[in-house]
Amino acid sequence: MDTQAQPKQRRKLQVMSLTEAAATRVRDVITRSDKPIIGLRVGVKNGGCAGMAYTMEYAESLQPHDEIVEDKGVKVIIDPKAVMFLLGTEMDVKTDKFASTFVFNNPNQTSACGCGESVAITPVKDR
Repeated sequence: MDTQAQPKQRRKLQVMSLTEAAATRVRDVITRSDKPIIGLRVGVKNGGCAGMAYTMEYAESLQPHDEIVEDKGVKVIIDPKAVMFLLGTEMDVKTDKFASTFVFNNPNQTSACGCGESVAITPVKDR
């Protein structure tokens, strides 16, 4: 009998989740691309009146340390610098008469500017 304790495997937390509407929209964006892409890259950058803004772009390849989220059949690649700002975020789509846009329901977001283009986000502390 093996008396050595086996290390517990910790379940890796998924950084983000997608609503069905967001997954459908990401699939649509990927299939309409005129070049081969593997998914959608999401990140955050400094800027805007509230301090930070979400970024999105086509991902043609993976970069070292990228966080890969596969949810509802689509792949979202998270910039490693954004992981602590996006933990627990749900990506959704908001549609009105004039536009359809991705929105981020982020529990780490502390405020947003009036125009909705930038946000203030507090990173999750190490646990």
